[in-house]
Amino acid sequence: MPRIKYQEAIGLGVKRGRPAKGNKPSKKELLKLYVKESKPIREVAEKIGCTKDMIFRCLKEYAIETREPVKRTKLWNYDLETLEKCIKDKGTREFAREIGVSESTLRYHVKKARK
Repeated sequence: MPRIKYQEAIGLGVKRGRPAKGNKPSKKELLKLYVKESKPIREVAEKIGCTKDMIFRCLKEYAIETREPVKRTKLWNYDLETLEKCIKDKGTREFAREIGVSESTLRYHVKKARK
């Protein structure tokens, strides 16, 4: 470590951290894959042959806005017992309307939670 401080003191640039893995994607590639084709960052990284961290850095460097993460359903806030009790008391349709999800989503979530 003392060597890095010495190099900084005499004005030399010092590379820190791990070296980049893979090729740096061009702005054109990122716009095509991430924006136009709406591929997830991991798929873009696999296709280009680099890490997802490099994709994030390049998106920031090229001033390309990242998409919002997918919103999880409100049903994750309830445990299985509570869901089944509410469905039994109020019915599937009424309970689904009350919490703001579709009936099919509610049924699917309960079925998946039972497994």
